[in-house]
Amino acid sequence: MKSAVYLLCFASSMLCMALLARSYRRSHSRLLLWSTLCFVGLAMNNLLLFIDVVLLPTEVDLLPLRHASALAGVGLLLFGFIWDAE
Repeated sequence: MKSAVYLLCFASSMLCMALLARSYRRSHSRLLLWSTLCFVGLAMNNLLLFIDVVLLPTEVDLLPLRHASALAGVGLLLFGFIWDAE
């Protein structure tokens, strides 16, 4: 059951990323670009979570990579907020 939840979280992050990217292509709003890049990092985080918890043995720990991808995604969004502040 855990694996289904992890995969659904990954799928929802990918869907949000795709919808944001499609909106960015139409409007070229920079905030949509930064939001898309944020969801790339969050989707990677969810994928790494699934790989870490479900696929890999317990001796392998991907926690630093998971934290790095989440930090990169949120950091990009924060950078976009600061960069495009008016």
